[in-house]
Amino acid sequence: LFRSRDNAEVMDRPTGFKIGERMTVRPYVSLFYTFDSNVDSRPHSDKRNGSSFNINPGFSAIYNGDNWTLAAGARYQHHFHSRNRSNMDSDSYGQTLAYTWSNTKDGGKGWSLNLREGYTFYSQDDDMTNDRGRGVGRDREQLDLGGSLQRRFTERWHAAVDATYYDLDYKNDSKRYAPLYGWSRWVVGANAGYVASRWTDLLISANYQGYTQDNDHDRGGAVGTPKGRKLSSDSKGWTVMAGVGTHATERISYRVMGGWSYFEYAGGASDFDGFAYQVSANWKITDTWTMMMLASSQYQPGELSYGSAIRVDLVSWGVAHTMVRNKLNATFDINYRHEQHEYIEYRSADYDRDIITARLGLNYVINRFMTAFTSAEFQNFSSHDRSDYDYDRYL
Repeated sequence: LFRSRDNAEVMDRPTGFKIGERMTVRPYVSLFYTFDSNVDSRPHSDKRNGSSFNINPGFSAIYNGDNWTLAAGARYQHHFHSRNRSNMDSDSYGQTLAYTWSNTKDGGKGWSLNLREGYTFYSQDDDMTNDRGRGVGRDREQLDLGGSLQRRFTERWHAAVDATYYDLDYKNDSKRYAPLYGWSRWVVGANAGYVASRWTDLLISANYQGYTQDNDHDRGGAVGTPKGRKLSSDSKGWTVMAGVGTHATERISYRVMGGWSYFEYAGGASDFDGFAYQVSANWKITDTWTMMMLASSQYQPGELSYGSAIRVDLVSWGVAHTMVRNKLNATFDINYRHEQHEYIEYRSADYDRDIITARLGLNYVINRFMTAFTSAEFQNFSSHDRSDYDYDRYL
């Protein structure tokens, strides 16, 4: 297998084992090999390749009640690297938990509740396999918490309140390298909608965000880090949007939201605002072809430099195709991420960055218990301001 991490996450799991009438457990073990053409994420002249063998056991379980569902999962991954085995062979692990409850029937009046939790520890060498854009290559922990409560008043009117918490914590070693700056975010929001027709849902939403970042330490004395004034660790912001969610046909659905977002960084060191958007679309072209699209924007603290805030714009497009009596699944997607500094304490560290990723995956169901998978990926990193951020890699 050439490359497999993403396929390992989305591949068809075994049908599982029934425990009674309501519970299903799906244990699995994934074995895969990864080749990386640029293990150090260096410019073209300094590239070197590497590879790793990975073992990834885990399980998922689901229990279906009368009007509620409880789902849980856990995973572990160990990497055996061809280079730097003494300090790169390491472990990653995580777990998820989700609960849903609803007393609505056939789109009528009622309440719905959704709760979720997820924790993951990523080892530094996971840059080859587990980097999804928010965390860069460094030992780190991520925690996600979220919940929403929705009320459908009639077949046409509905509203919801929601809250989320996200924490990214880097395990910095100032004796070995410059620090990265983790951050946490809590968000409370509300949304409402009116079903204008069978195909159209008119929507409005608003939320308030609070951020905390590691600005109160590691601001000087670490490798490659200049000393400077102490900034507040607290930031805040808000976003308001309106749009439409629709099932244009039984095969085409999309949600388009647009509005305005405001961000105040580090207790007032700087503030800025701009257009905000969220787009999602799904088109079931035929029974075997599906096309998807996602796009979004947000302001957030920067992670690479002390005292920085960035705007992130994301666009993703993908297509999926099933073949051979639904046993062979092929996927292709292209992703674009743009990072633009809105504020930075040290102007010498200012940059913008573009990341383009293209992936092709194949997934073949051998039988009820076995699936074979492979994928190929190309990544291109570029910056108009920093040549050390210009590089590419094949996986």
